[in-house]
Order: sequence, then C-alpha cells, then structure tokens
Amino acid sequence: MHQNLTKKWGNVSIDALPRISTELVSLISKPCFVAIQGEMGAGKTTFVQSLLRELGIHQPDGSPTYAIVHAYVNEFGTKIYHLDCYRIENERDSEQLGLEELFEENAYFFVEWPDKIEKKIPEHANWLYIRCEPESELREIVLNYDN
Repeated sequence: MHQNLTKKWGNVSIDALPRISTELVSLISKPCFVAIQGEMGAGKTTFVQSLLRELGIHQPDGSPTYAIVHAYVNEFGTKIYHLDCYRIENERDSEQLGLEELFEENAYFFVEWPDKIEKKIPEHANWLYIRCEPESELREIVLNYDN
C-alpha cells in the first residue's frame, strides 16, 4: 500500500546538498521517478548532480539541456537517468524521444521541467520542489513521495 508523505528542508545552502541528497535517497522507493520543479536558477541541476553522486556516479555530466537525457549506470548496475525537458516544445518532441518506453525501465529518473512532459509522467511519481527566495542563496526543498 502506498502512503503519500512530505519531507521539507528549509534554509538549504548549496553546501548542504550532499546531506539532503543522502536523506532524500533513503526516503524514496528504489528505483523511482522524481519530477523536479523550480524556477530557472533554483539549483535543480546542482541538486541532481548531488543525488547522482549519492547513488555512486562520481563524475556526473552537466545539465542535459541540449541532449535532454543523460544515462548512467552505477557500480551495482543500477540505471539512472537525468532528464532536462526544458527544450521539449510539444508532445511530438516527447514522442520522438521515446519517453514512455524509457520510463518503463527499472531505473531512477530525475526529471527537470516535468511540466513539459506532463502526459508522460508515471502515476506514482515523486515530486520535488525547489524554491529560492529572491536575493538569497538559501532555498526550501520539499519532497512529496510514496513509501
């Protein structure tokens, strides 16, 4: 039985992301889909890179803005995908990428700009929100997840 839970972290600096990543990975079902929402510059990609390191990817690539998808496999053979859907303009774009088939894989998915692929998001997706205060280096991170 799934239980919807919420975890909040407040006043998070960039330096705190590794600690938050460790906590977050311990909370989410494995493998899973995490839809990440936040304003431009909120730290979505930086946070995903921290999550990738926590999952054993020691040299994560930068943002997949132009490639859209970066695929990884950690030392245990676990597949991990980082998607940046910012450049997807319509449903045809997402169809050409084969996202429905990709999301059927037994893998972790960290997806930035999930609103661009709203119809493709799995039903039991976890939602991560990153909010920054204007003129501040601190952010609030909220995770809505199934357990």
